[in-house]
Amino acid sequence: MASTGRSMLLSLLLFAVTLSLLEMYRGWFASSELKTIAGGFVSSLLFLLLLTFIGNYQETSGVRTGWGAVVVAELVALIVAGTVHRVCITTCFLFSVGILYEVDKLSGMILARSESKARRY
Repeated sequence: MASTGRSMLLSLLLFAVTLSLLEMYRGWFASSELKTIAGGFVSSLLFLLLLTFIGNYQETSGVRTGWGAVVVAELVALIVAGTVHRVCITTCFLFSVGILYEVDKLSGMILARSESKARRY
């Protein structure tokens, strides 16, 4: 597993690259219905990358990541999706909800596993 600092840097770099590519190819993403849905998906990946960056930053500061980070990351992703196409906003939101659900489920599984290991020792 990557350290907090390395994960924070990597997520920020991937965010910048993904954002740049999305804006460079915004015409392509807006050219058909299926590509518009793909644009919403790529925007939801921006949500995940920004949420990872904010979460790692808050962890280095000693603060727990909460709903504030989720709302900020979602707003940024929705604004970026809006620069591509209006439908991208809706699909970005829907994909982001699914990603957030999976991240929460994965976080719960990892927390339960670490608590069970702590009880053994």
